[in-house]
Formats: sequence, structure tokens, C-alpha cells
Amino acid sequence: MAYYGNLALRPERVEEQKVKQSPRTQIPPGRSPRRRQLPIREKLLYLFTVAAVAFVAGWIIFRYAQIYQINGQLQTTTKAYNVATEQTKELQREVERLSDPGAIRKRASELGYVPVTGESIEASKVDRNNVAIKP
Repeated sequence: MAYYGNLALRPERVEEQKVKQSPRTQIPPGRSPRRRQLPIREKLLYLFTVAAVAFVAGWIIFRYAQIYQINGQLQTTTKAYNVATEQTKELQREVERLSDPGAIRKRASELGYVPVTGESIEASKVDRNNVAIKP
């Protein structure tokens, strides 16, 4: 065989490969190779490792679900707070508008009320039959 720079065709290499093959690695005809089984301790170790990883993953997913739920409740509460704050501001403006003395006088005159002239007014207690009770 000619050697033209290709190491795969070099004659010494082929002989080395034939020498390296041992008769133990050859499988007799009719027998299939059996894989070596894992020991029980190693199987249990793998089982518990997979169970622990699954448990931790489940716990993390559960915590993320709780965080998502609490975040939704927080947003709902924040929206309700903002609405209540706006209503409070509106009602406060209405109180300021209605408690203006000039606006009260104007509304009273529209309803037909007249200002008091200076005479004192005396109130008496009246029972259900419109009878005055004297103290």
C-alpha cells in the first residue's frame, strides 16, 4: 500500500489496530451483550434526587403562584384606594363650595328666606299634639 501523506493508509497503523483487538471483546454468536444493572443504592439515590428536584420545583412554582395572586390583590386594592381618594377630594371640594357664606345667603334668598332683623326668637317645646310645654 502506498503512503501519500495519509496516516490512515500507513501500514504500521493497520498492524497496530489488529494487535490491539483482544478476543475478550468479541461476542460469541447467539449471545447478546447484557448491560450491567445499577445497584439498588444508586437507583434509590437517583430516585430521591429526582423526587427532591421535583419537590423544589413544585414549591417554587407554588410560591410564584402565590406572589402572582398577591400582586393581583395589591393592584385591585390600589385601584380601589385611588377611586376612594378621588371621591374624597370631590366631596371635600363640594363641602368647601357649599360652606361658602355668600353661596348660603344666595341659596336662602332663592328659597324665600329673609334675613333676621335683630329681634330675638324664642323657641318652646311642643309635644305631639302641638301643645306647648312650659318649663
